[in-house]
Amino acid sequence: MSLTLSLDFQYTTTIEKLWSALTDSSKLSKWVANIHTGEAMDNDFKPVVGHRFQFRTQPSEWWDGIIDGEVLIVDAPNQVSYTWASGGETHTVTWTLQDLGDGKVNLHLEQSGLSNTQALNGAKYGWSKWCGELEKTLA
Repeated sequence: MSLTLSLDFQYTTTIEKLWSALTDSSKLSKWVANIHTGEAMDNDFKPVVGHRFQFRTQPSEWWDGIIDGEVLIVDAPNQVSYTWASGGETHTVTWTLQDLGDGKVNLHLEQSGLSNTQALNGAKYGWSKWCGELEKTLA
């Protein structure tokens, strides 16, 4: 059985600024951090279809600290999708941006391929925390 996480976040920003925060390696490192330590995760992300990338942080006794990915879709500034592989599981993460007008942008996250409820809840916790940090980055 495969589960899908679906979350929406609204930000007061421009679609271009939000797109940049989602696809620029140096900006990603400001909000995608180790959930336990808060330490920024180094990455070599590029918004280029087929590009293979990694997010890296300090390993722990439960995890090697590496997330592997490959960019699947780039439709600037509307959608970016990539694989997200860690801990023996590979998911697909898709971000869809929608300009709501009046300086507001909706960011829709879909993460598919989750194997169980624990993985789903962990992903929900992690992305919710990161998207709170993303809001600070956009301010």
